[in-house]
Amino acid sequence: MRRYRQVPRSEADGTFRYRRSRQRTSILNSLGVCGCCGRCRPRYKRLVDNIFPEDPKDGLVKSDMEKLTFFAVSAPEKLDRIGEYLAERLSRDVVRHRYGYVVIAMEALDQLLMACHSQSIKPFVESFLHMVAKLLESKEPDLQVLGTNSFVKFANIEEDTPSYHRRYDFFVSQFSAMCHSTHEDPETRTRIRVAGIKGLQGVVRKTVNDELQAIIWEPQHMDKLIPSMLFNMQDNDDSDRAGGEENPAALAESCFRELLGRAAYGNMNNAVRPVLVHLDNHRLWDPNEFAVSCFRIIMYSIQAQHSHHVIQQVLNHLDTHSKNTPRVRAGIVQVLLETVAIAAKGSVGPTVLEVFNTLLKHLRMSVDFELGEGSRRNSGTSLSSGRVKENEERIVQNAIIQTIGFFGGNLPDYQRAEVMMFIMGKVPVYGTPCHTLDTVKIGHQGTKRIQTMLLSSLIMVTSGFKCKTISAGLPAAFLEPLCSISLMEDSELRQLVLEILHNIIDRHDNRAKLRGIRIIPNVAALKIKREKISKQDVGFMKKHGQQLYRHIYLGCKEDDNVQKNFELLFTALALLTIELANEEVVIDLIRLSLALQDMALANEENMPMFIRCGIMALVAAYLNFLSQMIANPAFCQHVSKVIELRNMDAPYLLPEHVFRENLPESLDCEDRAMYFQTADLADALSGPGYNAERLAIPYVPQVTDEDRLTRRKSFVDTISLQVDILSNSLPDQSTLAEEITFETLKKAIDTTGLEEQERERRRQVMEKFQKAPFEEIAAHCESKANMLHDRLAQIFELTIRPPPSPSGTVTVTSGHAQYQSVPVYEMKFPDLCVY
Repeated sequence: MRRYRQVPRSEADGTFRYRRSRQRTSILNSLGVCGCCGRCRPRYKRLVDNIFPEDPKDGLVKSDMEKLTFFAVSAPEKLDRIGEYLAERLSRDVVRHRYGYVVIAMEALDQLLMACHSQSIKPFVESFLHMVAKLLESKEPDLQVLGTNSFVKFANIEEDTPSYHRRYDFFVSQFSAMCHSTHEDPETRTRIRVAGIKGLQGVVRKTVNDELQAIIWEPQHMDKLIPSMLFNMQDNDDSDRAGGEENPAALAESCFRELLGRAAYGNMNNAVRPVLVHLDNHRLWDPNEFAVSCFRIIMYSIQAQHSHHVIQQVLNHLDTHSKNTPRVRAGIVQVLLETVAIAAKGSVGPTVLEVFNTLLKHLRMSVDFELGEGSRRNSGTSLSSGRVKENEERIVQNAIIQTIGFFGGNLPDYQRAEVMMFIMGKVPVYGTPCHTLDTVKIGHQGTKRIQTMLLSSLIMVTSGFKCKTISAGLPAAFLEPLCSISLMEDSELRQLVLEILHNIIDRHDNRAKLRGIRIIPNVAALKIKREKISKQDVGFMKKHGQQLYRHIYLGCKEDDNVQKNFELLFTALALLTIELANEEVVIDLIRLSLALQDMALANEENMPMFIRCGIMALVAAYLNFLSQMIANPAFCQHVSKVIELRNMDAPYLLPEHVFRENLPESLDCEDRAMYFQTADLADALSGPGYNAERLAIPYVPQVTDEDRLTRRKSFVDTISLQVDILSNSLPDQSTLAEEITFETLKKAIDTTGLEEQERERRRQVMEKFQKAPFEEIAAHCESKANMLHDRLAQIFELTIRPPPSPSGTVTVTSGHAQYQSVPVYEMKFPDLCVY
């Protein structure tokens, strides 16, 4: 037993101090071991005590540390006791501010953790985490950094078996608080924030791969993790970017990417929601550069199959902010644009149509705010504030259009066709029911705005669309409403429709070579790409060609046409020739061109001179292009001759001059050499391959349902018809008895003129049915059938309302049935019913 010498009691406190002769030791208590007997103390305590030098500046005693490590590896069951004893010493040193021994203790703990890999390390880890927590709770930045570094080393250790009871709630909260450090010293503040980010990164690495630690993805933890990273990413200075790993922004971004990369399918919503909340709380939607950057990181970090979760979250957030300021909504839509642009390259799952549905809904709401509710709410404000609001709503609308177009333009062709149908179904068309966009409340101006924006988005969706067959790009359900819009009395809408047709028809990128209406001297120099027309395309033109011709014909004579309209019409005719024209279609296009020329000359609808000359220029430009495409010398010669004469005598009939020169008051219809002649063109095409006889049949636009809708009586007019109309329409009995004279008998006997007229009529009918195309015959028969149906509909409508009866009719007023009888003497009967 060691000897101790007693030191005399001092005069101040009267206590005794015992000093060991060789080295200082701690007082042993609560272990049942004699405090004055060093040999009886456990060996692990003596090994732990030996690693601490007398002067903490000397650092860890390496030789004694090796002995302690060998003992811990040889007897792993002692690890928990070693950890408890080290924790006891560290706690006491922290309280006494002996930070040198604290550093030595943590260094010893780190070495033991790295050296010991066994199941017995679990209890030791609990003591280790308790010591790390003590350091993090300290107010000293050095101790917080020290504890964080030790935790990071522990997080990099892969444990053999999972922990069933270990939780990291405290560390998530403490590291998040360190990420928001507001220390006065900038360098110290940066050190604490970097340590906090590293700690969170350690928590992520330690928990995300452990199935038993799925609790880390719960909202209460993600609401601390995500904002802490975004706060440091947001507080970024470009001058500090070169700091590398010690830059809080760069380190936080790396940790953010790592966290999102480890997110599973069911955790995406909890990971994205705190991002949106942080952007709301810090008002980062306007401007939205940081928001866009965040979602780019998110989309490139997560797995591709999880992209639709992010899109869905942003869409829901847009719905939440539907009544927010226009700039905030525009910022969210622009973020959605970046999101779907990245997601469209991969897989977006079932959210394709949902994205468009939500965007179209907000497009309508933006128009409402601009034209309806917004104007009423700002009725008392100045004119300048109203203009500012209108401009801000335009920003929202443009952002939505760009998002729709960009997203649709990056989809595969099979999905793009569905999106085109979906958007077209949302476009309000006059005369047809529209169940998705109520155009009554927003009026004509709002309806036009929605039409313009939706068609603009369709242009972006169809840009670059390469369908194998034209029927896949222009199905009947898409073509009919599109052509209906092309007949509206608005030149801008008609231009948008023509551009959509260009995108779909042009499958070889020839549109750029045909831009602008002009007399092309050498079409071969354009190097136009074309292929032989397929059987499917031939069938499409037989079925829908007359519909396309009709809308081109009617679109040319609109009074509000401008130069761009004629340019787009020329491009449409040229693209039809390149992509869809066989011998039969070429004849139809020539007949259409001649019909346009005759319409401009006859001027039965009193068109302005600019429109008449524009049609003439369009026909000249197109026939010049067509003549070189079919390479018929006689055809080219006739077209060139007419163009030369116009250059000399009537330049205003050519596209190069019609839009710049003063136009005449009338056209000289007598000078036949100035116009294209049907007979000359038929002679030029009389050779094999073309049915030139069809050129003699004038083109007549096909009658469709749209025309019948305009001529149909309204519902009120129909139900107002009475039975007495038929009775009044019958001839009077007095007029039936016509006076018989010599002249009437002579006319009845002389029927030679009538027979000649009947033979001529029959000959014309037979010739028409022999030479006219099937589409025109079908249209003629359909028009007669429609007239019959209209007459029958009127007759059936008359039978709906029963005639008056003496027994009375039942009428319901105020919920009560009342009988109203009509006397017989007041009833009106048709003359045929009276005897």
